[in-house]
Amino acid sequence: MVLQEIRWHGRGGQGAWTASELLAKAAIHAGKYIQSFPDFGPERMGAPMRAFTRISDNPIKMHCNIYTPDVVVVLDSNLAKTVPVAEGLPEDGVLVINTRESPGEIREQLKLIGHKLWTIPATEIAVKILGRPITNTAMLGAVTSATGIVDLRSLEKAIKERFPLKIAERNVEVLNVAYRKVTPE
Repeated sequence: MVLQEIRWHGRGGQGAWTASELLAKAAIHAGKYIQSFPDFGPERMGAPMRAFTRISDNPIKMHCNIYTPDVVVVLDSNLAKTVPVAEGLPEDGVLVINTRESPGEIREQLKLIGHKLWTIPATEIAVKILGRPITNTAMLGAVTSATGIVDLRSLEKAIKERFPLKIAERNVEVLNVAYRKVTPE
């Protein structure tokens, strides 16, 4: 891997930036160079926001938003109706969306041509295990399954470093369930 760029789309409070940071921390554990940063202003809870992650085998010298991501992750499928989530994603790019719908249904709705499309019922998984609709660790599991960008053990370690033990254990469970449950097209 020379450089992988991931753009996260979520709403304030859903954990998109936390997911970006956890992915970056997992990449550090794997000996990679990283960047992780959000793109939001004074938005309120629930407002659309983006976060970005860069992972590389070499030092990263650019410091800007990601305009042509290799991977796009959408934590709230409703955003795809109002935000051009696939903008800049090359035809061979990966799009991972939190939805109960099939990849084919999403492809038709978004009128996508090309792209590797994966769907995951992340909200359902999070509510079942965490009791809350916080989907960031489920989306991390889905992205890892779809791309292999980092390994699960590195993500588990990052989660355990970030959260208190009981919360970490449940989030690791969410991560692993989502890893196995994500649906490719």
